[in-house]
Amino acid sequence: MDSDVDQLNGGGEAGCAVWNVRSAHGGTPPSVAGSVASGKGLPPGSRHSKKMVWSNKNLQSLLLLGLLLLCRLSSGYDKLSCPTCKKIASNFLKAVEDTSRKNFGGGNTDWEERYLSKYEFSETRLVEIIESLCENSEFECNLMVETHEEYIERWWFTMQKNHPNFFLWFCVDTIKVCCPAGTFGVDCVECPGGADRPCNGHGSCNGDGTRTGDGSCSCTKEYKGKDCLDCADSYYSEFQNETFSLCTACHPACKLCTGPSSKNCTECASGWIETGTDEGGVTCVDVDECAAETSPCKLHTYCSNTEGSYSCEACDVACDACTGGSSEECTSCTIGYTMEEQKCVDINECSMDDKVCMRENEDCINTEGSFKCVCSEGYEEQEGHCVEIKIPAEVKDSEDQNVVAPEALADVDPHEDL
Repeated sequence: MDSDVDQLNGGGEAGCAVWNVRSAHGGTPPSVAGSVASGKGLPPGSRHSKKMVWSNKNLQSLLLLGLLLLCRLSSGYDKLSCPTCKKIASNFLKAVEDTSRKNFGGGNTDWEERYLSKYEFSETRLVEIIESLCENSEFECNLMVETHEEYIERWWFTMQKNHPNFFLWFCVDTIKVCCPAGTFGVDCVECPGGADRPCNGHGSCNGDGTRTGDGSCSCTKEYKGKDCLDCADSYYSEFQNETFSLCTACHPACKLCTGPSSKNCTECASGWIETGTDEGGVTCVDVDECAAETSPCKLHTYCSNTEGSYSCEACDVACDACTGGSSEECTSCTIGYTMEEQKCVDINECSMDDKVCMRENEDCINTEGSFKCVCSEGYEEQEGHCVEIKIPAEVKDSEDQNVVAPEALADVDPHEDL
């Protein structure tokens, strides 16, 4: 057990110096973890104290479990590892560019010659770059940077001249959480179709560029098969060899085909039916669902045939049933309309011999497809009856007093106030 704990604390490929990051959040740094595991650094007399609830062996087991859980986050098998490393590499290059602009003052050639060359590869500049790689809330990012900070420093000071691609050196070759493009898995195996054209350029390779995935191809809609070389249903092959294929869409009438026209169908698509041709061959023709004896559409809609299918469109408001969208294409009229000269027109209920508005002091108003009953002018509806609107006496007297006779107005001199 001691050796297991020492191996984890020692770093290994995964680092397991994750405790350095944990310590920033209140965790236990490696030196303390090692001291606790061995009993070193404890207060005198407490190393083998009988009062301790946990035995040293149990404490080591618990510590080992915690370290394993933390190390898992930086494992090459973690799906987050490669995207995290790519982000670090991208931010690293951006920070290099930002710091170069920041510290090229311009206009002072003597100062630049003496100091800029020192800053360009300095530890000061590297610290600025590292501090900009991750946001404080990005745990996986900070964990990876802290775990592998020594590798970043090594590249900065000794490796970048011979290995200018930081991503390849750091993420692929050194901490091994990513693979080169077109490869996948722990050993960076080539995707089907080869690394240059994964899935033969017709799909995506599962795990491409990472240490995860099984390399299976997810083909685009035109292709199928392990390597995405075969044509999917409704597509036919115009050209194919061992490494390349070109699949083109069949005619809409075909589910399977050997060429571009409906005569090249080997199986008709839904909504189409096979029929013979004058030349003695076969072809797929559209099924007119609207020609059926019983319409597939509901009341107040009509059937409109389309290639391989149909749609149900709304009738005119005047129609109960119809063959088209206008009031002239009604086969029966809805309530409030009547058929006149093969067209559904509004019924004027207010002009009928039999009154439709039966209450006293009530008028009929015709509307499109219906009518309204409203109280006549000077009346209002109260409890289902039209009653006369009564004006209070004091209001009526006031209105009468405010009325000026025309004769009185004629006696007024329009310039009297001037």
